[in-house]
Amino acid sequence: MQKKLHVKTGDTVLILSGAAKGKKGKIMTIDRSKNRAIVEGVNIVKKHVKPSSTNPQGSIEEREASIHLSNLMLVVNDKATRVGRRLNGSGKLIRISKKTGEEIK
Repeated sequence: MQKKLHVKTGDTVLILSGAAKGKKGKIMTIDRSKNRAIVEGVNIVKKHVKPSSTNPQGSIEEREASIHLSNLMLVVNDKATRVGRRLNGSGKLIRISKKTGEEIK
């Protein structure tokens, strides 16, 4: 069984540390094996691309690099919050906001 994470793909998060500290973005992908996520528009790095048949010249692309999950905090209603879990009526775990106590969709 996989470990439950405090964020999911599509969540808006606040970056807590690093060069992008204080920026907000949407999670595009999560790598569970490395505990890292790629956040849209944050942690941009330059990647050298080898020449290929579709790109005979080669190039230097800018793309998002991954950020460790411990450096991300969920944003709900424009406020950063910690995430808790509670059983709902049907016995399923749901995420809740520690700040307001409401369910996170």
